Parts: sequence; C-alpha cells; structure tokens
Amino acid sequence: MRILHTSDWHLGRSFHRVGMLEHQATFVDHLVEVIEAERVDLVVVAGDVYDRALPPVDAVALADEALARLAASRATVVISSGNHDSAQRLGFSSRLIDAAGVHLRTDPAGVGRPVVLHDPYGEVAVHALPYLDPIALHEPWRLPVRSHEAAVAEAMRRVRADLAARPARSVVLAHAFVAGAQPSESERDISVGGVSLVPTCLFDGVTYTALGHLHGQQVLHDAVRYSGSPLAYSFSEAGHVKGCWLVDLGPEGLTSAEFVPAPVPRPLARLTGTLSDVLADPAHAWAERAWVQVTLTDAERPVRAMERIQARFPHALELAFTPSGERAERRRRASLPHRPGHEIAGDFVREMRGSPATPAERSLLVAAFDACGDDPDADPPERP
Repeated sequence: MRILHTSDWHLGRSFHRVGMLEHQATFVDHLVEVIEAERVDLVVVAGDVYDRALPPVDAVALADEALARLAASRATVVISSGNHDSAQRLGFSSRLIDAAGVHLRTDPAGVGRPVVLHDPYGEVAVHALPYLDPIALHEPWRLPVRSHEAAVAEAMRRVRADLAARPARSVVLAHAFVAGAQPSESERDISVGGVSLVPTCLFDGVTYTALGHLHGQQVLHDAVRYSGSPLAYSFSEAGHVKGCWLVDLGPEGLTSAEFVPAPVPRPLARLTGTLSDVLADPAHAWAERAWVQVTLTDAERPVRAMERIQARFPHALELAFTPSGERAERRRRASLPHRPGHEIAGDFVREMRGSPATPAERSLLVAAFDACGDDPDADPPERP
C-alpha cells in the first residue's frame, strides 16, 4: 500500500499579512498530481486543515474543493482534526462523507475504531487520533493526570485493544508534540501546566505513525515521522524543505519512505547587518525575489529604513533593529529597575531617534513625570 502523509495545511492563514490562499490552492493541485503520478492508495492528513476554529469563507471553499478533488482521486483519504481546527465544524456530515472515500475523524469518542483498507497482503487498519485536549478529556476518559502524555496514552490503549483483535498492519495519525522533535515559531503552544511533550514510545509497534502539529518535516524513527506544513508560516522555517512523505507498506510493514517536495511560492531570506551592507552586498541578490526578514545592526536607527530596503527587496516583510556595540549596552542599562521615569523616557527618545533628548525636551520630561508624582521610592498615594 502506498501512503501520502501530509498535515498542517492551515487554510486561511497569512504570512506576515500576505494572503496565502493562492499558494495553498497550488499545494492542493500538487497533492492531486502526486496521487495520480505516484499511484497513491491512501492519503492521510494529520490535523490542522484550517488555521482557526472559525475559518474565513474562502478557506472553507478551498477545503471543499480539496475534499471533492481528493474524493474523485484514486486514493482513500483519512483526515484528523488538529488543535487549530474546530472538531465540530471540520467533522460536520462526516458519516455522509465517509461514503465518498473521505474519512473525517474529529471526535475522541471514535478513537479505537479504525478505517480498514485492504491491499494484496491483507488489512491495513488506519487509526486517526484527533487532537486530544487533556483538560477536556480528563473526566470522560478518567485520565490519571491532565497531560498530553496521559491523553495520547489512553488513546493508544484503545488503538492497541482494536489491533489485538485483528492481524493487521497499522497506521496511526496523531496531532501532538512528540519528544525529540524540533518546533518552529509558527506553531500554537499546546502545553498544559508547562508540559506538552509525549514520548515516542507510545507509538511502539505501529507500522507507520503520521504526525502533525510541528511545521518542519522530521524523522523521529523510521516509522514515526512529521510531514510538516506544506508552506512556511514563519521566518524560523527558512531552512525547511516543505512537502509530504510518500510511504510504502509491504507484507511485513514499512518498506520505504521518500520525501516529496512541495512547490515553493517564494524562498525565505533572513538578512542581518548594517543597512548599507544589506543594500550593497551582491551575495544577497538571490533574496531580491524572496520574502525577506532584515535585522539591522546600525548604531543609530536609519531614516526610512524599510522604504530603502524594499527598494532592493520588494518582498521585504519584517524589519528588526538590534544595535551592536555601545548602543546595545545602553539598551541593557536602560532595562535596569529603580530608575526615575524621566530617565527611562529619555532613553526611549535616544533609542528611537538615535540621538539624546535636547535640554528643553529633558526639562519637559522631568516636569511631566514630577506632575505624575514620579518617585520610585515613594509610598503609593492613599485612595479615598
């Protein structure tokens, strides 16, 4: 059986205020092409179809088109919900949609009931675990603690109870932060009590585990993989190769896994240096067609910095300012506590403008803070 593993589409999401729906539609085109070209039997989508629980109408329209095209393809499709999805909205009419060969699994009550497929070697049981909120499931599942590990452990207990009754190869979809994986800046924090990890060993014995939630493709074990998101959603993903896993199951289990890159709408570039260096360096020529993040290290903030950057890099989206040397030390000193307010405000003026406040401005700041009773050692005023 040939499986295409994808996740984290985040339909409706933007990238630094740039709409991504056109590029997400291109990915759907790519997905359908791969299904036909590679003769895929099963497509698994491990959560976060949408970017938010109440997606915009154009994202819903794209999802509708994607599901219709997948239903018309040669592959069976199994989709689970992620932490960004509304389980109720994504799972609406799932029992009717099952008949079209697209199986939406969003309800934790269905955990342990697989979608069963067949190939020349026998059965393949596909268990799709929706995102499991340990707080919501603590009482109905009688979890010993409110943790992601406890929730996934209980889900896998139900999965193994089913697999014990059938001599089948197994595929599990899970939307979770599994130990050993590396996050990026674009995932939503799902920690409960500061803990979000689940151990890889919970998936021991599963023929293939298709993970979702983290946006970089990763291999935790030959049979435990993240596909990552099909598009980059933060500059922290500049080094990622986006795509899907193409996985083959033989009679005894996993026989191969190949990563299939997805179309790249624009590369990502992260440039650091003084404004003059960034604008003049010929090595940055490739970034002129990229989405660009620039971190400037000038001692003083350049005038019209973003405007000048966009003259060379028209797709520059983010500008940060991290001065080096003496000014960085001034910034550190400015963060120290127990300083008069007018001094802190003066530091702010210097930080923003690159030059200190004039004597007249300093006098005005002192007068303003004195009028507000600015004395860090004074007792707070009594309230009537």
